[in-house]
Amino acid sequence: MPKKRIYLSPPDIGIKEKEYVLEAFDTNWIAPIGPHINAFEIELSNYIGTNNCAVLSSGTAALHLALILLGIEQGDEVICQSFTFCGSVNPIVYQKATPILIDSEMETWNMDPDLLEEAIIERMNNGKKPKAIIYVHLYGMPAKIDEILEIAEKYEIHVIEDAAEALGSEYNRKKVGQFGDMSILSFNGNKIITTSGGGALLSSNDEYIRKAKFLATQARDEAVHYQHSEIGYNYRLSNVSAAIGRGQLNNIEDKVNRRIEIFKIYKGELNNYEEISFHEEPNNTVSNRWLTTVLLNSNSTKKEKIIHALEKENIESRPLWKPMHLQPVYKNAPVYENGISESLFNKGLCLPSGSGMSDEDLERVIEVVKRCFS
Repeated sequence: MPKKRIYLSPPDIGIKEKEYVLEAFDTNWIAPIGPHINAFEIELSNYIGTNNCAVLSSGTAALHLALILLGIEQGDEVICQSFTFCGSVNPIVYQKATPILIDSEMETWNMDPDLLEEAIIERMNNGKKPKAIIYVHLYGMPAKIDEILEIAEKYEIHVIEDAAEALGSEYNRKKVGQFGDMSILSFNGNKIITTSGGGALLSSNDEYIRKAKFLATQARDEAVHYQHSEIGYNYRLSNVSAAIGRGQLNNIEDKVNRRIEIFKIYKGELNNYEEISFHEEPNNTVSNRWLTTVLLNSNSTKKEKIIHALEKENIESRPLWKPMHLQPVYKNAPVYENGISESLFNKGLCLPSGSGMSDEDLERVIEVVKRCFS
């Protein structure tokens, strides 16, 4: 018999999710509207610490709406972190704007503030001031928020916080997702909490959220008939999906704590191997440890050996994100690089980290990794 598959970050579903979904069916609120949507938005806002939010079909949809709300259009330039998932960058192109890609700094692996300012100055000297900055909290590790926001304020540029991977992470004792003009979350199936597929746009600017909800429901004007004065989108989350999200959010702290515990176990078992290093948090941050990541310091080919060894045992793993400036689709995008994200991609590995992972599954993974060094 084949061994049980251990996934990188599978959904972790409990009893409350089933109760809320059953309630949606029992009350016939299975349409794209319903009470769970409003409740989920209130509960998310309270958890993060923002005034309001709109729950949507994906984190990518949330970022797309954020760019629309900031007036991003054809010919504009938007600065974005290069070391990220493509969903952080693609919406810029949806608006026919140009992404300006910024490499990482080594402490958090996120946007390098020095390169950020260098890029802004150079773009402005060329007569093209960037319209927005999108920074990311990669793998749940908070970016250098203070430095980035200080630069954005200095040059009067809007900021979007991509917290898709960082629900539950903290910066200076505040939940990430409340910094900048707007922030986005993802509830994809592999995230800390899931709605099957979904996301959210958050802001303390109520007008942003009001307009986002309007645009996300096909921009229907207030009229008895269907009338549209603007182009809208089918981006709203359904009531059933929101019911799942409410149940997931109900025990978010348990999910975060378990992932942190998994990281500590990996570190305790593998930290003695000289070739392996773990990503440590700066003093003022708490990472939700969405995925435990390691760097293979002396030989990048060891990464491939571990991936293949794990797969042979029916265990999923993954290299770190391939930077956007190395992706074929963005090969012509302007980039300000220092080589850090490329080095991380070459040496980095993500290990199974789901909050529902058993101790026995964790032991299986660790045993395989150890064998690769014996």
